Parts: sequence; structure tokens; C-alpha cells
Amino acid sequence: MKKIFVIIALSVSSLFAAPAWAANTQRAQEPLRGKTVMLAVPGMTCAVCPITVKKALNKVPGVAVVEVSFENKLAVVTFDDAKTNVEALTHATIDAGYPSTVAQ
Repeated sequence: MKKIFVIIALSVSSLFAAPAWAANTQRAQEPLRGKTVMLAVPGMTCAVCPITVKKALNKVPGVAVVEVSFENKLAVVTFDDAKTNVEALTHATIDAGYPSTVAQ
């Protein structure tokens, strides 16, 4: 009986949860307009750091694409400049524990 309850609970909860790929699909369908900026993130010291930086940047409204390179200590961000700006992007990385600046 306990097993049946667990199976039913998991099935029902999965009906109400948005699939993990839904947010990415939505973003992919939106037109890419705006700007692309390269951020220097010198504080990335391990393989997990780029994941944290990417998650923080993706949470900023208006961000469309984020690519992070651990080897180069860079994040390339494409964003809608009507919804956000470079200052918001750098604040997101600072809040995540990885201060960044615009790369030259």
C-alpha cells in the first residue's frame, strides 16, 4: 500500500511541475535582440565556479544566452538591453560570490 501511495504521489507531482527544459525552450524561441558583453570573472578557481556564475547570470531578467569559460575566466552574456544592463549582470556575479568587470 505504501509503494502505491508513493507512486501516485510522484505521478501527480510530476503533472504540476514544469519540465526542466521548458524555461530554456521559451528563451530559445524569443528573438535575440540587444547586446552581448564579455565579463572577466577572475575569481573562478574550480570547475564548479562557472556553473554558479552561469546560474546567477541566467536569473537576471532579460538574459538570453550565457556562455562561461573557466579556462579564460570569462562569461559572454547576450541580453535584452530594454530589460537589463551590464551593471545588473555584474551585480549578479558579485551576489554569487564572483565579482566581474567588463572585459577589454
